[in-house]
Amino acid sequence: MAAKLRATSGNKLTVFSYANKIKMGNMYLKNSIIINQPKEALYDYLKYSLHQNEFSVWNMADPNQKTTTKGTDGTIGFVYTWDSMNKNVGAGSQEIVDMKEGESIGYAMRFERPMKSEAASEFRLKALSDTSTEVSWDFSGPTKFPMSLFTFIFKRMLAKDMIKSLENLKAKLES
Repeated sequence: MAAKLRATSGNKLTVFSYANKIKMGNMYLKNSIIINQPKEALYDYLKYSLHQNEFSVWNMADPNQKTTTKGTDGTIGFVYTWDSMNKNVGAGSQEIVDMKEGESIGYAMRFERPMKSEAASEFRLKALSDTSTEVSWDFSGPTKFPMSLFTFIFKRMLAKDMIKSLENLKAKLES
């Protein structure tokens, strides 16, 4: 009887664990592009959050969005907030939470609309030569049920916009 009880408990645990995976998942994306610029020049450009207005498809999607800033751009603690009626832009904030000189810039993302959520994002730089750098853009965040059922759709949409933003960045910095 003890073996039967353990098997039953194990099965319940397995079902419970699977249900939790559906209820709460984690979405992770990474996209990269090679830009013909020295790593230091790219870092010096990317560390300023306001430069994202020049290449991010989300920042450029609504020229009428309301934005505010707090702190000194290009330093840990700087917060950029946006509020747009465009459903593809929504409302939220991005805070610089980590900087490794010449290597990476990390952000805490807080979304208010179209759905409340938190995420992390990071630019990473890898020198390929003195004049060529790989820029990687990571994004990760939890997905809650029932939205977790549609993670594959969100990943595809988000990846498309991240790739377009990286292409915009390349065009801007190589022109």
